[in-house]
Amino acid sequence: MQMIQKQSEGENMEDRHVIEALGKTEVVIENGEVVSVGEPLVEYCPIFDKIDNAKELNKDFIKWNIEKRIREFGMCTAERVVKMPDMMSFGISEILKTNKELGLIDCVVGVCEGVGTLLITDPEIIQGVGGRVSGLVSTTPIPEVIEKVGVENVINPETAELNPVKGLEMAIEKGFKDIAITILPSKEIAELREYPLPEDVNIYLFVAHTTNATDDEVETAFKNADVITACASGKVRDYAEKEKVYYSGSKVPIFAITPKGREFLDNRLEKIGKASTINDYPLDLEKHPNPLI
Repeated sequence: MQMIQKQSEGENMEDRHVIEALGKTEVVIENGEVVSVGEPLVEYCPIFDKIDNAKELNKDFIKWNIEKRIREFGMCTAERVVKMPDMMSFGISEILKTNKELGLIDCVVGVCEGVGTLLITDPEIIQGVGGRVSGLVSTTPIPEVIEKVGVENVINPETAELNPVKGLEMAIEKGFKDIAITILPSKEIAELREYPLPEDVNIYLFVAHTTNATDDEVETAFKNADVITACASGKVRDYAEKEKVYYSGSKVPIFAITPKGREFLDNRLEKIGKASTINDYPLDLEKHPNPLI
């Protein structure tokens, strides 16, 4: 079994994690400390209003929120908790967890700070890894976290590389057949959809963190993905309205682009006792994030 070398005392190994969170704000965490908070692009998010009574996404609140995550579950540190209960009623990780439990997905290609791209088959780790961390821009290896998720499940434990295509290749090599992939708006969405799959392999694309996505990125997502989160994207909402896709959520909707995506979302909604997806338009934007960008 491949082993990961723990950082020896006094060794100066870089520990730097860059995430985009809370209104697409770039946050840098080094050695367990928040060292930089960028300018938020969104002033108000109903999710954080509900969770933390946050009426404004300002830099002070964002720093406090990220520090709370570090305290509560060790985000970006060796103390990272990788198995967690549901965070939201139907976020991407909750949808994936439920459909893994139902046997419709047998592997998730996801990302985790300190780990990079990894394969996940444990529903609690699907939730724990994905449920509380926002868009991961870059990360460096944390050997203790890699060991918790299983070094054999990590595409590059030496560098914590973020590469969904390599994650798909690894999942296929390991024999998985129904593979869900979480991904940010990017050209890799089309690359994944066009990947030459074995005949008995299916992939399902879940696009998250769409705030401030470009027109091209949104079009690529709608043409290739199965499920897309609205986040604070006006372009995603406009495209969804044009295509009249099914969705759930009155403030920050999740859109089901394909029949399979709708099945995945409806399975989660049924499990938590909520009504199935609808395609009622126009959307009432009054309680959505502000501004939509």
